[in-house]
Amino acid sequence: MQKAALKLAALAGVDAPAQQDPYTWLEDVGGEQPLAWVREHNALAEGALGGAAHEALRARLQSILDAKERIPYVSRHGDHLYNFWRDAHHERGIWRRTTLPEYRKAAPQWETVIDLDALARDEHENWVWAGVTCLEPRGTRCLVSLSRGGGDADVVREFDLAAGSFVEGGFALPESKGSAAWIDRDTLFVATDFGPGSMTASGYPRIVKEWKRGTPLAAARLVFEADANDLSASARKDLTPGFEREFVTRQIGFYSSELFLREDGRLRKIDKPEDANAYAVRDQLLIELRSDWTVAGRTWPQGALLAIDFERFMRGERDLEALFVPTAASSLDGVTVTRSALLLTVLDKVKNRLLELRRENGAWLRREVATESGTPGIGTLGVTALDEIESDDYFLSVTDFLTPTTLYLGQAGSDAREPLKAMPAWFDPAPYTVSQFEARSKDGTMVPYFVVMAKQAKFDGRNPTVLYGYGGFEVSLKPSYSGMTGTGWLEQGGVYVLANIRGGGEFGPRWHQAALKEHRQRAFDDFLAVAEDLIRRKVTSPRHLGIMGGSNGGLLVGAALTQRPDLFNAVVCQVPLLDMRRYHTLLAGASWMGEYGDPDDPAQWEFIGKYSPYQNVFKDKQYPRVLFTTSTRDDRVHPGHARKMAALMESQGHEVLYWENTEGGHAGAANNTQTARMWALTWSFLRKQLQ
Repeated sequence: MQKAALKLAALAGVDAPAQQDPYTWLEDVGGEQPLAWVREHNALAEGALGGAAHEALRARLQSILDAKERIPYVSRHGDHLYNFWRDAHHERGIWRRTTLPEYRKAAPQWETVIDLDALARDEHENWVWAGVTCLEPRGTRCLVSLSRGGGDADVVREFDLAAGSFVEGGFALPESKGSAAWIDRDTLFVATDFGPGSMTASGYPRIVKEWKRGTPLAAARLVFEADANDLSASARKDLTPGFEREFVTRQIGFYSSELFLREDGRLRKIDKPEDANAYAVRDQLLIELRSDWTVAGRTWPQGALLAIDFERFMRGERDLEALFVPTAASSLDGVTVTRSALLLTVLDKVKNRLLELRRENGAWLRREVATESGTPGIGTLGVTALDEIESDDYFLSVTDFLTPTTLYLGQAGSDAREPLKAMPAWFDPAPYTVSQFEARSKDGTMVPYFVVMAKQAKFDGRNPTVLYGYGGFEVSLKPSYSGMTGTGWLEQGGVYVLANIRGGGEFGPRWHQAALKEHRQRAFDDFLAVAEDLIRRKVTSPRHLGIMGGSNGGLLVGAALTQRPDLFNAVVCQVPLLDMRRYHTLLAGASWMGEYGDPDDPAQWEFIGKYSPYQNVFKDKQYPRVLFTTSTRDDRVHPGHARKMAALMESQGHEVLYWENTEGGHAGAANNTQTARMWALTWSFLRKQLQ
């Protein structure tokens, strides 16, 4: 009788009593009993995967992470370039600075601004660096964000660059998943936890206030208040001289928002489509479309980038101009702003190219930036402005699977570029080759994927192969160089495969939206199709094929595990979502209902429940061995997902290993030592299972 009632409740999308899930106690993140369970399982995983080979690999991976020869990526503020750096001597890291002439040298001289190890020691805090925002264009004050243990929630403290110290009595915000932005030297926009009722169901601030220096936070003046069921609210000021504007954003859902211009304390709504991204660049308003938009008698396609004079748009004019229009094979990958140009990074069949646009005499001029020198045929370009207010210089990073990343200094208007830094070759690329193939998914869609393997490898179905995927939130997976993958997997005889499945952004919004909500199964079908294609081509076979994914990718491999366990012999499931019945009630889960749907709606639970891994793992099925990894300090995806799935599978008699880092946030690790341990366990597990 009770079983029948529970079945009916599940079909109706109604929560069964909590006690019917025997593992809800593992959702108590810091509880004594759950942490004892974690310690026990960590010991079992480390015992099963440890040994001399594992320790040698761990030491090798740590040497890569700590190497001084790595590229110190920088951002410019004023006359200095700033970098956050971790190595063997700076476990938590240092925030440091140098000048561009010095940075050009093989061994620049750096000035330490903040020593996070010393700060954590002096303050008896478990600080992890969470970023910094300085007052542009040349202000001496910065807002430093520090996280306890690496979670998304952080504290914010004002720092004086001239004095080299935190400002006594300066701006300071308590721990929250909030935001703060400069209006001027003595005023901030603040979105934080202001007390009961001030946070959304997703755990983000819904209230924005204007905070004046010298006044208590409680006295800050209300700017905007979003609805409790919205995702969040925030505000910022564009500090470009001559184009200073204040903007307020109401983030309704993950893919829907309203944007307001704040003038003299009043808000004017910017009439963009709700699912479009809009922002000002000097005198222009740029709009990136996620859906087709019909306006002024013309329809603009999803994935297009449009521009119009900002003031004319606010007056109601709609003579928009397309700066980029996607094709079946291409999409907009990014927009970088310099002082007088826009640099558009385009993905064309999951390979990058670069366009430059410049506005002269009221017209947009465009040209393809020549990137033949040092640019791979199968590879990725990363573009970052040196300073979008004062300079036309930009950093261009060039990478692929086998070529160590190189960082160049370029300038808008020129194809010439200066090589600045290059990552060392952590493994010999000569024995390997990179190919791009396509697999036919269940509905006939062709899904591209990359294969990195030894040139001498035989197509006999015996190659140890790991297939990696994500397939969500419009995130594009692109070729990149990884010493960790090369050393930990390729050098061990492994094949590495990267799948560009639907749900990602490789072909723009249409590719992402094809796997939203009720269409989620398409992402899983795509992934399974790639696995089957690898087997068909005899790159590998189920005995030698493993899958790996993290976060949304953890949901992906969890679904693949439960739907086609016959295809794989190993699963690495990292910081995953797995219990899709309760995901929206755990930490930031409510913010992702635009991606997955609402499990409390019976009609939506009908399609979510069909793939939710936690509800679809059974005692009488045979599953490949699974390694679950997560972090106690992950305050984005609840560690209870991985804990409960491991416990459930264990109770059903399936082979699982579980390892939870006690720090690290959603990244899974808070420092190089923890990162090396996590990946050494991962590669050791795959090697044991697949060779």
